[in-house]
Amino acid sequence: MTPEAVGPLSRPVEVMNLPPQGTQIHVEATTEECAALAKDFGLPGIQALSGDFKLVNSAKGVHVIGVVKASITQICVVSLDPFDSQVEEEVEVDFAESSGMPPEPPTEMHEYEPPDEIVNGEVDLGALTAEFLALGLDPYPRKPGVDFAYKDPAAEEDSPFAALKTLKNKE
Repeated sequence: MTPEAVGPLSRPVEVMNLPPQGTQIHVEATTEECAALAKDFGLPGIQALSGDFKLVNSAKGVHVIGVVKASITQICVVSLDPFDSQVEEEVEVDFAESSGMPPEPPTEMHEYEPPDEIVNGEVDLGALTAEFLALGLDPYPRKPGVDFAYKDPAAEEDSPFAALKTLKNKE
């Protein structure tokens, strides 16, 4: 696993010898990593990005829970103005060795989510942080207080007085 393979934010964590109570890991993106991720995601800027995770052993691998938080700048889809916003995304992911993954998913596909793979005894919490930031982004961001007010010219003709207007024009 190389940083180029996972993106600009990489924090590999060794998970083969976790303590029984689990471990807490904090991931904080540098200014350079934020700039690279902003470019990757098409954002004007990412001012801060962090992830707080708890890793615990599970029956087949490692269970990761936590939260990803970011301060970002987005472009409003209505006004095209940049604006700052906050992203907070809950994380809950299972990781397993490729040998511990079932060869076929159970018959109930909607209930099965395969675990992510543990590579070389490590999980990349940086890549996980970037992934959940991407999941938390609004695909159609709107600046607070901005509404799209479309006026249909044909709608004015649907008023109760539209019929009277046509009668007046006939005379």
